[in-house]
Amino acid sequence: MSTPTRVYIARLAGVAVFDPNGDQVGRVRDAVARIRATQRPPEVVGLVAEMPMRRRIFLSINRITSIDSDAVVLGSGTLNLRRFEKRPNELLVLQELLDRRVRLEGGQPGAVVDVAMECSRGGEWSLTRVAVREQTGRLGRRGHLHQVEWDRVGGLSDVGEGRGTANLLAVLEDMRPADLANALQDLPDDRRNEVAAALDDERLADVLSELPEHDQVEILAALDRERAADVLEEMDPDDAADLLNELPPPEQDVLLDLMEPDEADPVRQLLKYSAGTAGSVMTSEPVILPPDATVAEALARIREPQLSPAVAAQVFVTRAPMTTPTGRYLGMVHFQRLLRDPPADLLGGLVANDIDPLRPGTPLPEITRRMATYDLVAMPVIDRNNRLVGAVTVDDVLDHSLPRDWRDRDAGPAPAATQDTLDGADG
Repeated sequence: MSTPTRVYIARLAGVAVFDPNGDQVGRVRDAVARIRATQRPPEVVGLVAEMPMRRRIFLSINRITSIDSDAVVLGSGTLNLRRFEKRPNELLVLQELLDRRVRLEGGQPGAVVDVAMECSRGGEWSLTRVAVREQTGRLGRRGHLHQVEWDRVGGLSDVGEGRGTANLLAVLEDMRPADLANALQDLPDDRRNEVAAALDDERLADVLSELPEHDQVEILAALDRERAADVLEEMDPDDAADLLNELPPPEQDVLLDLMEPDEADPVRQLLKYSAGTAGSVMTSEPVILPPDATVAEALARIREPQLSPAVAAQVFVTRAPMTTPTGRYLGMVHFQRLLRDPPADLLGGLVANDIDPLRPGTPLPEITRRMATYDLVAMPVIDRNNRLVGAVTVDDVLDHSLPRDWRDRDAGPAPAATQDTLDGADG
């Protein structure tokens, strides 16, 4: 095996996995170690890799030909694509050992920062060394970092006890919200709630939007109500409304009352609409500008990084006021039109209004049909007074058209073609 004889596992998190042809098949998410009956350190039996569509599979250590900081390379293109499930005598190194509170020789307390696996002359990989940072008890002062032999660290066998979150969060911090949501689903409920609570409000809001409803509710319930309200304020109003719809009405009212009024008002409006209608799936904060705004101003507005691609794809033009419900709706301008016209041109001269807007009560199948017919990524929603109240985007339609449990890792069997093995699978 062309690889270093000692590898620190946290440094492998997110590293790409390639088959022998150089095609990427996924990314490393963890290592699997088998606990031995003797006092010997656990044996590393493989890695967990995440493939497209969030499927996590097991890669036997014997099938890996090289491991380094840039890539893990497999010796065969034949993969077992069954979803990985941990066995009773196994542990997931990053998930279960990072941040564990342990004892160094002499009784000095510390926390696990990383774990090294090492290959013996016989080709067997074991967990041999642990990077432990001392806990000083002094605010703002970091303790010394020690690299210690596995058997000289006390507390490693107390799985599930005495863990913080800092080092696991460091491993997860570069993940997209959808990938981090997927990683949280692999954690035990108490560990998932600890890690979620340690995220900042904006990051947690993004992650909640990518989780199944039951996980959203459980994480929100584990927070104190003031923190839960702060997180709801960071969510898009339609996502916050979807989450609140999963709670009993009294709990909805409590959280809405704790939110800032200007953040709670659009969510309250969305909660009034019937499920499966344009009003229930729309965003109430599309890009809205007056007719005397220029092309340059519109382009600057849609460049704002917090806007999703679907929301930023068009500007809706209305009379004042510019927040929903607006003044009279005039039409919309697609970003491609903005790119073709002079920066000083006014939006009022560019609006397209030849497609009838949606009404709040328009059912989802009708919305899907009309968006497909006209190849639109968003459609305006107006009320009976011709005021813009929101916009339905293609991601809203997809989110509500897929099965309710589509975000759930355990929803349904794998596709037939991936049940056992594929030869030369690519990423």
